[in-house]
Amino acid sequence: MAQLKAMSPSSLLNLPFHVPKTDSLLFHDRIYCSRRQPSFLQLGARASELNGHMIAIDSYKVNLAHKNQAIQAVLSSDKETESSGAINTSGLRGKLNKVVLAYSGGLDTSVIVPWLRENYGCEVVCFTADVGQGIKELEGLEQKAKASGACQLVVKDLKEEFVRDYIFPCLRAGAIYERKYLLGTSMARPVIAKAMVDVAKEVGADAVSHGCTGKGNDQVRFELTFFALNPDLNVVAPWREWNIRGREDAIEYAKKHNVPVPVTKKSIYSRDRNLWHLSHEGDILEDPAIEPKKDMYMMTVDPVDAPNEPEYVEIGIVAGLPVSVNGKVFSPASLLSELNEIGGRHGVGRVDLVENRLVGMKSRGVYETPGGTILYAAVRELETLTLDREMIQVKDSLALKYAELVYAGRWFDPLRESMDSFMEKITETTTGSVTLKLYKGSVSVTGRESTYSLYSQDISSFESGQIYNQADAAGFINLYGLAMRIRAMKAREMQGKDI
Repeated sequence: MAQLKAMSPSSLLNLPFHVPKTDSLLFHDRIYCSRRQPSFLQLGARASELNGHMIAIDSYKVNLAHKNQAIQAVLSSDKETESSGAINTSGLRGKLNKVVLAYSGGLDTSVIVPWLRENYGCEVVCFTADVGQGIKELEGLEQKAKASGACQLVVKDLKEEFVRDYIFPCLRAGAIYERKYLLGTSMARPVIAKAMVDVAKEVGADAVSHGCTGKGNDQVRFELTFFALNPDLNVVAPWREWNIRGREDAIEYAKKHNVPVPVTKKSIYSRDRNLWHLSHEGDILEDPAIEPKKDMYMMTVDPVDAPNEPEYVEIGIVAGLPVSVNGKVFSPASLLSELNEIGGRHGVGRVDLVENRLVGMKSRGVYETPGGTILYAAVRELETLTLDREMIQVKDSLALKYAELVYAGRWFDPLRESMDSFMEKITETTTGSVTLKLYKGSVSVTGRESTYSLYSQDISSFESGQIYNQADAAGFINLYGLAMRIRAMKAREMQGKDI
């Protein structure tokens, strides 16, 4: 008989948020179950209608248990385990009981499923995280996982957690890697890996697996998170073990093991998309001297084709974190979605950079981060009012290290967590609003205000003020420049001796 274990991420804040209707939010309402189920289990109830309840299914009975948590479901059955061909003996490379696989439904992860079963004699639980990559990438996963031989499919909506607990802390810290990269992929990997560890505990898995290659940063980001949250889990990285070397090898392996090859038009680019950004790598981008093609971009219009009239947008900020757009309060994920749409139509947020990968090589990538670019500009600008010179300098210096830790996959490192506490403290008065003008790819600040502003018009005015006496500057300059005068006097003295 079918049994279901229900799992939930962190509870969401109970605020009167405005939530726009976007494709990235539609998937939240679905429950995916692997293998054969009675037709009535294909539930069509909207998540909003359930008012934060958790669905639990046992022996085909539906119960509602009140939890202030999001809906998630994992379904398995004895018959399904048998039909999936679970192997009780050791595989070619050893024996594992059950493996949770980071699953996208693409060619690579589709062939990893039978490869794990063949080489480790294990059941495979496919896990997919919705971090805002879009509804099209999430459709049909149940059928694909089933056809590949997985015993379960687990889908979690992590969009709010991703933005609230990972993106916003980086935004507050001002973390930017190597002057330009806003860390889109770097922030997404730990939230996905954390969810995998949670799922492994729920389903009783003794191992986790991912489809990252041995040349990139993502393998490090996934595995450091696994180490930090459950060091007892085994980690299987097929790309570091198998003999598959490319797409043709993978297709041949899939056919040999009766795994349907995903019929999709292969992109010439390697892309990664989430609610924060869309990255592009590969093909002509591997030559840093070649300009990207116009049709490569997907989140932003060409600035040349953007509206001829600028658009003004006001960002409301509380304690260093954005809360509203043009006076409307949004949930974290909804706020970012709104700004992605606004920034995208004005061609905002395109970055073309050559970065130093953690593994030592350089790589070129092109990133589209429309909403994130607007938010970074807003938060940084408000800090010019609320932080003094020393605070800004120290914060900026720590932001470099913060970004480096995130890029390197050390999200759960005590150092980053300690730095995050500092960032939270130093920005507690960064509250107010910033108005920006968006025009043909550019973001410019037109106004900023805060009740905690350290700016005083009376003191800063060129007109005479009561607090600042310009005559005092002479003594200040004499003391501030004393070391320079002494050095110059000593140099002149030494020159006289040489003569």
